[in-house]
Amino acid sequence: MTDARSSARPPTRYLHRPEGRIAYDLQGDGPLVVLVPGMAELRSSYRFLAPALAAAGYTVATTDLRGHGDSDTTFASYGDPETASDVSALIDELGRPAVIVGNSLAAGAGIIVAAEHPGQVRGLVLIGPFVRNPRQAPGMRALFHLLTSPLWVAAVWKAYLPTLYAGAKPADFAEYRAAVVAKLRQPGHGAAFSRTARQTDHRPAEARLTEVDTPVLVVMGERDPDFTDPAAEAAWIGETLHGEVVMVPDAGHYPQSQQPERTTGAVLDFLTRISTRA
Repeated sequence: MTDARSSARPPTRYLHRPEGRIAYDLQGDGPLVVLVPGMAELRSSYRFLAPALAAAGYTVATTDLRGHGDSDTTFASYGDPETASDVSALIDELGRPAVIVGNSLAAGAGIIVAAEHPGQVRGLVLIGPFVRNPRQAPGMRALFHLLTSPLWVAAVWKAYLPTLYAGAKPADFAEYRAAVVAKLRQPGHGAAFSRTARQTDHRPAEARLTEVDTPVLVVMGERDPDFTDPAAEAAWIGETLHGEVVMVPDAGHYPQSQQPERTTGAVLDFLTRISTRA
C-alpha cells in the first residue's frame, strides 16, 4: 500500500466562497472522490487513504473544513449545512459527480448534499458518522462548550484527541497531533473551532436521511468513543439508508488512519461495485 509519508504532498488549492476560501488538494486521475474530515481535524487525516485511492485510479480531492487547516477563518457560520454547501460548491467546481467520503461531522454534510443535489453524488462513505445528535447526559453540552473556549481549546484538544483514537494509533500520531494543535494555535483558528463546536447541530442531516437515494457505506470503529454503542449506531444508519456497514476492529473515531489497510480495502471495494453498477 502507498506510504503517504513518502509521497509528495499535493499543492494546496483554494475554492473561493462568499465569505472566504476553502483549502483542498487534488491528486490522481479518474472518477472523482471527495474526502472531508471532521471537526478540529486536518485534511491530512486522510494521508493514508487519499494516495491509495489515487493509485487505484481515482481523482481524489481532499478538503479542509471552513475555519480549519489551510482554509480561511473568516466565515460567520459553521456546521453540517455550511459544510454541505462548501462540498457541493467544490464538486461543482471540479465539474463532475463524486463519491463523498465524510468523517464525523462531514458525514452529516454528505447526507445533505446527497439529498439536495442527488446529481452531484455517486455514493457516500460515512466514517464514524454523526447523522443525528447523540444522546447526552444533562449538562454535557454546556461542558463541551466550556472546554472548547478559544482561550484554551488547543491545550484541551491536545489532551482529548488521544481518547478519540481508542485502539491502535498510527505510527505518526504524535506528529499529526502536533500539526492539529499548531493549527489551533494560529490566529483565528481556535475561535473558528469554538464556533464550529457551538453551532454544529446534526438535526438538519437527520431530517434529510429519508431523501438519500445513493449507495452508502458506513465505516465505524468498534471502539469509537463518540458513541455509547458504535455497532448499534452503525447498524441504525445502515438500515435507515439501505447501506452496508463495515465495523473496524481496534479503531476509534478515525479508522481511516488507525486501520488504513482495512478501511482502504472496504472503500475500494465499495467504489469498484459502484463503478460496476453504473
